[in-house]
Amino acid sequence: MSLKLTAAAAALIAGTLSAHATDLRLSHQWSDKDVRHQVAQMVADEVAAADVDLNIRIFPTQSLFKAREQYTPLSRGQLDMTVFPLSYAGGQQPAYNLTLMPGLVKNHDHAARLNESDFMAAIEEKMAEDDVMVLVHGYLAGGFAGKDECITAPDDMPGKQTRAAGKAFEQMLAGAGASIASMASSEIYNAMQTGVLDAANTSSSSFVSYRIYEQVACYTPAGDYALWFMYQPLLMNKSTFEGLTEEQQQALRDAAAKAEAFYLEEAKKQDGASRQVFEEAGVEIAEMTEEEFNAWRALAQETSYKAFVDETPGGQELLDMALAVE
Repeated sequence: MSLKLTAAAAALIAGTLSAHATDLRLSHQWSDKDVRHQVAQMVADEVAAADVDLNIRIFPTQSLFKAREQYTPLSRGQLDMTVFPLSYAGGQQPAYNLTLMPGLVKNHDHAARLNESDFMAAIEEKMAEDDVMVLVHGYLAGGFAGKDECITAPDDMPGKQTRAAGKAFEQMLAGAGASIASMASSEIYNAMQTGVLDAANTSSSSFVSYRIYEQVACYTPAGDYALWFMYQPLLMNKSTFEGLTEEQQQALRDAAAKAEAFYLEEAKKQDGASRQVFEEAGVEIAEMTEEEFNAWRALAQETSYKAFVDETPGGQELLDMALAVE
């Protein structure tokens, strides 16, 4: 009898402990093969291994919230975590538009320095106003592809019909003399095939996943210099984090540190992998030089940067902070 009581008591205790476990919901827009899902999964796995009664359930492929509609529920505590391109929330916080701005980031190592800078601290202060915090910093890069010619400098753009990734890039490319055709990256292939597009700008992973190498003569991948960098961090509701135990918070911090290092290395690999895929498809590979990068940045100063400063309270100060990071 006493043995049965002991077993029953043990079951009751176990049930009580599991009932006290905290469940967090993490949403994102990508498939489970994407690096951004892998970053989320790494955090979830590391936290589970820490055995601190904290479970992270991941909802990929927009299954919980639509791609651009995750920041508001996150800030309201209706969502606990998300991997999210921060510029998507530029409507709520115009400062976030600086996290997808041409020429602001030169390469992945420069991006890593930006993540530790006063500029990012200022962006994180904006997030805190919305009850949001960063767990894992991360930037992904992209490049250019030309249907008939290489695209490396502003002088390559006049007269071309191009697709750009983001409003700031459209402003800059229009300033270079291009005509802009706005569309999702998933539509680039058909637009190239039917002659609607002469050139396109998107992420390294999208260039590969949408098989753009079948439609272009020349590819300018992200290398020592690249124009297109998009900040896509793993975010968390700040109040939710602060409501966790010290052990749970530490487990999240430890997991995030490991995931951030992984994210940086994988981002670099994606650029190299895209280059290889295009090379193997017989596409010419062009390199952007420092001189060409500087020419783009000078054009961005007159177009995208100027528009940002005009539209954003305190925009010049934020821009100066970002440009000060070498």
